This record gives sequence, structure tokens and C-alpha cells, in this order.
Amino acid sequence: MQSHFNRHTQQVMTLAQGKTQFEGPAADPSIARSWLRCLQDYHLDPGQTMAPTVLEHGRLLERREQLQQVLEIASGEMTTLYQQLAGAGHAVLLTDARGVILNSVTGNSERKTFERAGLWLGADWSEACEGTNGIGTCLVERQALTIHQDEHFRGRHTGLTCSASPVFDCQGELLAVLDVSSARQDVSRQSQFHTMALVNLSAKMIESCYFLRRFEGQWLLRFHVQAEYVGLFSEGLLAFDGEGRISAVNQSAMNLLGDSRANLIGQPLEAFFDCRLDELLGRANLASSWTLRSRTGRALFAQVRGVARSPVAAVSRLTSKQPPADIPASLCLGDVALQGEFRRALRVFERDVPLLINGETGTGKEAFAKAIHQASSRSAHAFVALNCAAIPESLIESELFGYRGGSFTGARKEGMSGKLQQADGGTLFLDEIGDMPLALQTRLLRVLEERQVVPIGGTSQAVNVRVISATHRELGEHVANGSFREDLYYRLNGLVLSLPPLRERSDREQLLQHLLAEEAHGQTVRLDSDARQALLNHPWPGNVRQLRNVLRTLAALCDGERISLRDLPAEFRQAPRVPALAAEQPLNAAERSTLLATLNQQHWHMSRTAEQLGISRNTLYRKLHKHGIERP
Repeated sequence: MQSHFNRHTQQVMTLAQGKTQFEGPAADPSIARSWLRCLQDYHLDPGQTMAPTVLEHGRLLERREQLQQVLEIASGEMTTLYQQLAGAGHAVLLTDARGVILNSVTGNSERKTFERAGLWLGADWSEACEGTNGIGTCLVERQALTIHQDEHFRGRHTGLTCSASPVFDCQGELLAVLDVSSARQDVSRQSQFHTMALVNLSAKMIESCYFLRRFEGQWLLRFHVQAEYVGLFSEGLLAFDGEGRISAVNQSAMNLLGDSRANLIGQPLEAFFDCRLDELLGRANLASSWTLRSRTGRALFAQVRGVARSPVAAVSRLTSKQPPADIPASLCLGDVALQGEFRRALRVFERDVPLLINGETGTGKEAFAKAIHQASSRSAHAFVALNCAAIPESLIESELFGYRGGSFTGARKEGMSGKLQQADGGTLFLDEIGDMPLALQTRLLRVLEERQVVPIGGTSQAVNVRVISATHRELGEHVANGSFREDLYYRLNGLVLSLPPLRERSDREQLLQHLLAEEAHGQTVRLDSDARQALLNHPWPGNVRQLRNVLRTLAALCDGERISLRDLPAEFRQAPRVPALAAEQPLNAAERSTLLATLNQQHWHMSRTAEQLGISRNTLYRKLHKHGIERP
């Protein structure tokens, strides 16, 4: 290892002596430029093995708060990227514009490996601190790049391969860097072409989502040279005010118009498009794209998004019974069993009984919890959500309990309110509660028992919150293996609710129509019968979240008023894999009899009963409730 460091240091110093390298890492001009910056501008030593600079806890929280919206958008994209890379051996990182790591997605078994490499939350990976590396050099070069092993400046980093892509804001300023790092030694530079493409795509997705959210509710022109690309990440995005003056553009818009941001911002749309403003606004919110010519004569396809109009009866409605009045209209519950669960939940919630919602990922646990809050007497107060799985373990305590100003090095002078204080008088929703660190479980239990919260470095404060928790895990098993406190478990599960997966819901068709109406934004979009049936027959492993994403894409790409079978992705055009509702379950009497017989045979042990029946515990509980079966 020492000899490798020595060889690497000698390579760097050869460049410092002004000798041109025709082979090795510095043969690449971008690497040579970076190495020279490290030597001449930053005065770094390639052989030095010091640990990276890490921000104090308070400074890290402050940086995260400044980029809160970006972190929310990037969280799901980072998880998807990690899964696309098949996980093993990779860490997906997001930094701010200074190179400080704000979020990380990696496997639990590999976290220590990356921490030993210096990839900590709060670590500063700017080029000035860590020399040539994916994050820092991407910040300087302002372009996507890969730094492979010996291309790193510091010898201690030559075991890493890093592919990074910049994320720009609506004004073209650097917002963040998305990076994938690998510590595997068998990673070749050629193998990084695929990784780099995925990282770059994900960064562009984050940019587009940030742009759309930043100008939500404002006038927006979306365009591309190909109609099918309108609504996808490569589209041009141009925000403008009611007088038609351009307020923001993304990089794709500049590329398509062949002009710079400086020349576009503040100028009227009519200076760049062969179309009057009133004609442009008259096409607002049309479902299909239409032809728009630039002043240079280039043919484009465009859509205009304006202030959301109230939905009209454009999507074909079903004649099914509407949900009861006590269920918010935003929550589509045509399933009778789910309606019953909602009513039960609301009754006990109003008596200050904690709720625990079980269900697979994507079944709508947060939407269900928020609907309970909106239907309750606390609807005028805050609904505050905390995803225990999405926030790094080292930051959950501050996020949940807050801290007093000056309580630790780097803490903000004014301090920070935690989620518990923010939810005072309202509802705190703890998603993926099974991922909460054991030490914090003790503090949370104390808060729930005493109704007092103690911020880090502060004094006790009274809080009045009602708690709804959710998990896709089997908490009973976590209690059994000691990773979840038994007393907290019994404190949270005042009433356990089980949300069925989408494939088991009897209101699938009604839910499909409801979501399509939402994603169509009041425009006329209808599903052909064979397309509807193909969607209903799909098993939907990602549940309601997956269904919504598919419908959003279909609505965005719909050129007319109808979505046909051929418009669906290939996997939805295959043979039906979910049986029709009429054949979905055996006769109620036979099912009830089978449940009781198996329960008695297993002495009412729920896990063994579910295993013998070949169903999950959540499904078992739902069926018991459906048939009115209670433990003797």
C-alpha cells in the first residue's frame, strides 16, 4: 500500500515539475488541470493521509435546511438510482454547491467502508479540501465527469471511483452535486459509462422537478423538437409572467432556442416565438402538444401550463357510490372495508388514541394519515410528517426534537424548532417508524408519556400532539429481536390499521379514474376499455404510488383525448396477472370458516396462521376485520 502511495505521489510531482505526461491519469487534460490547481492554488500534498474536514452538527443542519426542497426532491431519485445500480458497492451522495455531503444512500453493510474512505455526512469534498475527486472537480468544471481511482489527487482516495453530475437552479447557478462513489477495486473506467449516464439522467430529473416546483402555479411553457419528449426531463422549460416576459429558463430551453440566459430573461415571449401572447395563453392547459415556431423558423412542439383550473367532468366518471361525507374528497375510498377502517381510525384518533398504519410501500399510508387529520377536530392545525428512513440517523434527533441556539458548536444562534414543536396542537406523522434509532425511541416514548419535549441543549417545553405512525415492516419481529422498544410499540399501536395493497382493493377501477382525473388537470383524457382492463389486471408491486406515476406519464404523453392499449408500456400489454374481482376471493362463508379453523389449529398465533394461509399478517388482520372475527 505504501509503495502504491509513493508511485502515485511521484506521478503527481512529475507533473508539478512541468513534465508533460503522455500516459497515466494526467494524460487527460482535465485531470492535469485539476492536479495543477491542487498543487499551485490549494498547496495540497498528495501523500498526506489526514481525515476530511467535517462540518459541525449545527452547520450541517443549517446547510440541509437551506436545501430542504432539493433534498425532498432528490431523496426518491437517489433511492431509485441506487436500486438501478444494483446497490452493491455503491454510495449515492448529494452535496451542496460547496461540496459538503448532505445526504447519502447506501447499504447498511457498506456504510462503514465509505465512512473509512471519508464519505461522511457533513464532510467537505471540495477540490480545495480533498483534491481531485468527483464532487470537487465537478464543482470547478461545472460538468458531469468521472474520477477513476488513480486520477484522484490524494493517494488515500485512489481506491475510489466517483461519477458526479452538477444540479443547476432555475437561474443557472450551481445548486448541488449528485455523485455515485464505488470502493470496489475491480471497477474499470469503461464500466463507468453506464453509471455516468444514470447519474447525469438523475441530476437532470432533479433539476426539472425543482424548476416545476419552483414555478408551480405560474405560467410555464414546455417545448421540444419532438412531441413525445414534451413532459420528459429533456424538454425546454420557460417560466413567464402574465405580461409574457420571461422570468426563468432551463438549459434545454436555451439549447433549443440557441440563445443565452442573459439574452432571454426579461424579454417578451413574442421576441423568440412566432405566436401572439393572447394566442399562447388561449392554449393553456390543453392535454396535447401543438406546433409552435421559433422566430428562427424552427418547428417545436409545446404545451402551456397556467393557473390550475377547477376540474371539469372531462374524465369519464363511474356511477359507483361516493365515499361517505366524513372522508375527505381528496382520498378515494370506494373499498367498503377501507371506509370502515377510516371511520374506526377517526373515532379513536379523536379520543387521543395513537394510530399505527401497516402496509406495503406505496399503499398511501401518509395520504391516509393526512386525511384522518383533515377530518378531525385538529384540521386547522399543522400536519407534520417525518420519514425516519429518509433522514440520516445522525440528524433525526435534531429534526425531531430541535435544538437551542448555541447548544453545540455550529448551532444557529436562534436555534431550530423540531418536528414535535412544529406539530404542537396538530398531528405528527412518523413514517417508517421501524427505522428510528433505538436511542431516540427512548426519548420519543418519554415525550409521549409526559407531553414534554426537551430540545438539544434546551429546557422542557409542553407539547400537545397526536401521533400517527406507519411502517411497511413487521414491528412485532423488531420487538422480538430487540431493535424496537416493546414499551414504545405498545404506546404507538393504540389502534392498528392495515392498508391493503392495490392488487387487493375492490375499488381499483374507481381509484384509477380518480387518479387519472387528478393527473389530467381538468382536461379530457379517457382510457379505452382494453387499456383500462390492462391497468386493472396489473399486479402493481409499487401500489398506488406506482399507479399515479404511470398515469401521470400517460396523461403527459397523450396527444388526443384517448389513451389506447398501444400507449401503455410493454409490461402492461401482457396477459392479465390479477384475476377479476368476481373470481378474486372464495365465498365469504368458506373464507371465514377457513380462517377460524386455521386460527384454532395454530392457537391464534397470528404469524403462524398467516404463514400457513400463505398471506401476510397485514392481510390476515384485514380479513379478520372484514369477517368480524375477534380473538376469544
